[in-house]
Amino acid sequence: MIFANATENGTPARRFEFGRDTFAYANELVWDYAAGADEQTMITRRSPAPRTYTHRCFVMVRSARQFFQHARFAAALPALDDAGYARLVRAVVARNPRSASRDADRVVVPGYDSLRRFSEARAAVLMAHCGGMWQSYVLRSHWRMVLPVSGAHQERMAAQLTRSLARRGAAIVHLFRFPQLTLNHGILLFDQTPTDTGLKFSVYDPNVPGQPTELTYHAAERAFYFPRNHYWAGGQASVVETYCSWFY
Repeated sequence: MIFANATENGTPARRFEFGRDTFAYANELVWDYAAGADEQTMITRRSPAPRTYTHRCFVMVRSARQFFQHARFAAALPALDDAGYARLVRAVVARNPRSASRDADRVVVPGYDSLRRFSEARAAVLMAHCGGMWQSYVLRSHWRMVLPVSGAHQERMAAQLTRSLARRGAAIVHLFRFPQLTLNHGILLFDQTPTDTGLKFSVYDPNVPGQPTELTYHAAERAFYFPRNHYWAGGQASVVETYCSWFY
């Protein structure tokens, strides 16, 4: 069992919960995807329908962890207007995504019991104030994409993610294929279980807000695998934790 960030006396705090600590809306995709001639390919075409909330995957997973680390929801308190909530959202996302606030110092969000309920009711406010798409492009972790990712690196990363989950309760991952760039995506890990072949991580994917997915690590191959979905054919992907240090 993986717990959230520790309290002041070092005891585990509550766990990250998918139905409570994630956004109800999706990071929209610029492209429409369809299965290709085989299971390893996807056909893409630009969507004819206008989509305005795109390229925010890293913004959304960063913001989800910031709400987890720095906010406290208080459903019993009176709700605010949109301007009042906008101030609170900006206060949360201005805080350090690499560390957590003490409970007494958290930003109190009245009128809702969770980020999921808050984002269902006030999606426009959150979309407008969590961050722009440029914040998904200007990331410290992007420099790592251009360097070779070895099996030894991924083995160390699996161990690092285990430690990060125990410390923070939620780990932000940069998931990519390079130089193909068939995948360049931000996801959030919130739990981990051992398997016969290695590890299975529970995943919040901002492209798929309705249910959790998974990321698996195969110890014998020293490789991570992300499953097939509506925008990715599935298969091996490189993994780097981000929002975890000065360099990432």
